[in-house]
Amino acid sequence: MHKTRLALLIMLAGTLAACGESSTLKVSDGTGPSPKLPEPNKTLIPTVNIAPAIGWPDGVKPTAAAGTQVVAFAEGLDHPRWLYVLPNGDVLVAETNAPPKPDDSRGIRGWVMEKVMGRAGAAVPSPNRITLLRDADHDGVAETRTVFLENLNSPFGMTLVGNDLYVADSDKLLRFPYQPGETAIKEAGTKVVDLPGGSINHHWTKNVVASKDGSKLYVSVGSNSNVGENGLEAEEGRAAIWEVDRASGQHRIFASGLRNPNGMAWEPQSGKLWTAVNERDEIGSDLVPDYITSVTDGAFYGWPFSYYGQHVDVRVNPQNLDLVAKAIAPDYAVGPHTASLGLTFAEGSKLPAPFSNGAFIGQHGSWNRKPHSGYKVIFVPFEGGQPKGQPVDVLTGFLDKDEKAMGRPVGVVIDQQGDLLVADDVGNKVWRVSAAK
Repeated sequence: MHKTRLALLIMLAGTLAACGESSTLKVSDGTGPSPKLPEPNKTLIPTVNIAPAIGWPDGVKPTAAAGTQVVAFAEGLDHPRWLYVLPNGDVLVAETNAPPKPDDSRGIRGWVMEKVMGRAGAAVPSPNRITLLRDADHDGVAETRTVFLENLNSPFGMTLVGNDLYVADSDKLLRFPYQPGETAIKEAGTKVVDLPGGSINHHWTKNVVASKDGSKLYVSVGSNSNVGENGLEAEEGRAAIWEVDRASGQHRIFASGLRNPNGMAWEPQSGKLWTAVNERDEIGSDLVPDYITSVTDGAFYGWPFSYYGQHVDVRVNPQNLDLVAKAIAPDYAVGPHTASLGLTFAEGSKLPAPFSNGAFIGQHGSWNRKPHSGYKVIFVPFEGGQPKGQPVDVLTGFLDKDEKAMGRPVGVVIDQQGDLLVADDVGNKVWRVSAAK
C-alpha cells in the first residue's frame, strides 16, 4: 500500500478512535490524594487529540488568576522549555527540543506519532543553547538577551553550586565555570557523568537540582517507552532519579519506577525532594493521572509494571509482581494526561493568597485525552509540607476557541522579585505573573 494512503488511513482511524473513546470523568476526578481510577479502556488505536500549535496572535496573552497580572518577560525565543534564576537575578532559559533519535519513530505507529507530535509544535530542530535574560531596571521585562551557552545537545535542567554551573544535556551532565554577572560562558564544559541517551531516547529531557549542602546532584531520567514496549533492556538506568556525587561523579539510583520525572524541587517546610511525573498513556482518557510526589530514597513507584501504587498494567510482559508489591502510591494526582512538567514551590513568592504556600505546576497539555486536559499553570496548596485541598488555576487561556494551542507552558520558577516566570515553548515567550497593581 502506498505510504501516503496508509498514513491517511491511520490518521483517519486515529480520528475515529478519538471520537469513539472519550473521558467519562472530569479532570478534577483524577486530581488530589485519592484520584478516581476507572478500569483501563485500551483501544486498537489510541486516542489522538492534539491541539495544533499556532502561536499567540498579536495582543493576545494568557489569562491570569484574580489578584494577579501577566506580561511577557521575554518574546521571540526559540522553543524555550526550562528556566533557572541565578543569584544576581539573571534568568537562564534553555531553548531546546528533542535530539535526533531515529529509532524512536520506527514502525508505522512511531511514524504516525512523529507526525502527530509535529502538529503540536514538538518537531522543530533544537536550538541547543541556553540564553541569559537580564532585567536590569527591574521593570518586569528583560531588556538584555545574550547567548550564554551554545552547541549543547538538547539541554534542559540547570543548577548552580558555588561557581559551578551544571547543565543536563540529553545524554550527559556537564559542568561549566561561572562568574557572577557574566553574560556568556565560552569555556568548554566538563562531563560529570554520562546519562542514558542513544537512538531511542524517548523521554529525552533530563533535569538536575542540587542538595542543600551542594554535595549531591539529583538528575531525573525518563523512560525509553510508554510501558516498556522497547524491551526492559532499553530502560537501564531510566524511569528514575539519580543521585550523583558532585566531587567524584559516582552515581546511584535514588528512586525508580517514575515513568517520566521532570520538575524537581525541595519542599521548604519538610526539606523533602518532590518531583512532577508524567504517567503512562493509551489506556483511556481517564488513565493514568500525572502526579507530584515526595521522593523517598530507595523507593519504587511502579513503572512499568503498575501505576498509582499497585494497579497492575496487564500490557507489560514479562510482569514483576514482586516489584509491584513494593510499589508506592504517589502523594497527589494532577489530572490524567496533563503532561505536568514544571514544578517549583512558592518560597520567595510575592503573589497574593492563595498562592503563598504550595507548588506551582506547568502543565504542557494532553494528546491522548478527549477532551483536552492541562494547557495551563496550576497551584497546589500545601500545609505542613503536604498538599492540602484542590488545585487553583494560575494561568489559563492557552487554547483558543477552536482548541488550538496558542502556547504550552513548561518550566516555572520564582524570580528574584518574587514573581512567577513561565516558559512557553509554543508561544516562544517567557511569561511573568505578578501581583495585580
